[in-house]
Amino acid sequence: MFEIQNYGSFVCAILLFQVIPGPGTLAILTATARSGIGAGCGAVMGTLVGDFVYMVAAVVGLAAVMNANPVFFRALQWFGVAYLCWIGVQLLRARLTGVGTAADSRKSGWMYFRQAFAVSLTNPKVILFFVAFFPLFLRVDATPITLGAMMAHVTVISFLYQLGLVLIGNAAARALSSLPVARTAATRLAGLALIGFGVKLALSTR
Repeated sequence: MFEIQNYGSFVCAILLFQVIPGPGTLAILTATARSGIGAGCGAVMGTLVGDFVYMVAAVVGLAAVMNANPVFFRALQWFGVAYLCWIGVQLLRARLTGVGTAADSRKSGWMYFRQAFAVSLTNPKVILFFVAFFPLFLRVDATPITLGAMMAHVTVISFLYQLGLVLIGNAAARALSSLPVARTAATRLAGLALIGFGVKLALSTR
């Protein structure tokens, strides 16, 4: 279908990739828990745009450029480490006084879009995933239309899955809103998890 080789396996692989938690998942859940569905959807769009940039980059050969310039690749990795840890520290230091104000709601969508977009772009392993992933399902005579169809599949499936995360996360946040201790603990754990992802990325660059 769509000239994609092993189409069923291709779709299953995308779903498995989404289920594996990563910095993008945490960014979406954190945005939703702190500022509601609008903020969560902003984070979803930021993650999708970041992934789309990497998909396009993978297709046009940016991975080859990055491999030929390891200094650039290493700098991008360390920037990602610093950014993830910075977000984590902000969550650890945040004062949670309520579910959110109207002003926060007006700002949250765009703010969390930018934050999730930056998280996505500072994870250079994503482009390596796409470079390794796409060829597995391409025939030798594949056309640009096939690559476009593959990118569309990744984007649509990712959107549906991440939108589900927002709805579930919002329901959980509402349930926790009456339990300040639980809400604080969840926020602190999210901060520690982001710092943990940053440390893991740092160790992998050594």
